[in-house]
Amino acid sequence: METPRKEIIDKIRQLEEKFRASGQDLSSYLEGLLHADYLNYWDYINLDTLLTLQQPRTSFKDEKIFIIYHQITELYFNLILWELEQMAAIKHIEIDFFKNRLKRVIMYFDLLISSFAVMWKGMEREQFMKFRMSLLPASGFQSAQYRMIEIMCTDIQNLVYLEEREDYKDINLTSIDSLFDILYWQYGAKELATGEKTLTLKSFEKKYGDSLKELIAKFRKNNLWKKYLYLPEKDEELTGLMRELDEKANVYWPLAHYKSAVKYLQKDPMDIAATGGTNWQKFLPPRFQKVIFYPELWSEDEIHNWGKNWVERELLGREK
Repeated sequence: METPRKEIIDKIRQLEEKFRASGQDLSSYLEGLLHADYLNYWDYINLDTLLTLQQPRTSFKDEKIFIIYHQITELYFNLILWELEQMAAIKHIEIDFFKNRLKRVIMYFDLLISSFAVMWKGMEREQFMKFRMSLLPASGFQSAQYRMIEIMCTDIQNLVYLEEREDYKDINLTSIDSLFDILYWQYGAKELATGEKTLTLKSFEKKYGDSLKELIAKFRKNNLWKKYLYLPEKDEELTGLMRELDEKANVYWPLAHYKSAVKYLQKDPMDIAATGGTNWQKFLPPRFQKVIFYPELWSEDEIHNWGKNWVERELLGREK
């Protein structure tokens, strides 16, 4: 019994030093601990609150699946941002830390990509086609967290609309405001008939526009690509991880989304608008937007065929 008692006394001494250093009284904290209740699992994760956050707008049972799926997606986005923020915060980052955090981000993207089965396997098309009309003009397009991930992963000029991208390679030539208006995802939320901004886009810009512009300014010199370039040494594994992230984020993820959209929304040309009126058929396929975080790490042929292998395998059933 002597050893446990000695360990307890040592811990109390360490706590006393800790609280003294911050001008706090240890005995007061110990008294609070004496009267505190034990922590329960459901309290720690706020389970009761969590289960009240699904509030369907219709009586269709599968709408709950739709809500929970998107909530799960946003939580994974938040985990990715958490890793990117840690990497950005370290001025002189070590290669092993960089690799480990990059592997986490890739793992979260793998989970996101596979999770789309929750929708296209677990939701009746007939129900979706009815309850989706009650959600207008809301759209997954309005996920600000995903826009944050993009901004934190790459130089902003790589997110410019493809037809304008060549003219904006030098970010110093333009202001953030003018650049913001030609980012690729702006063109995915315009009305098919008129080309005008949809209410979906207008609402998104009103809520998140200023904060996203601030993030662009903050990460101009501190995004993941810049952190990679600043590393004093690089190896083949690290470069492979950067390529893997690029492909998972800009090919596998949007095409998993596209695969789901095809199942639920594909009809004739007069009926292709997604929830919120976004032009998903031109917005999601990587071959149209060619959003590539790290074009310097890909060959011209790989860039030219961006996303082609996935489409042939997943949608057309062809093997390489």
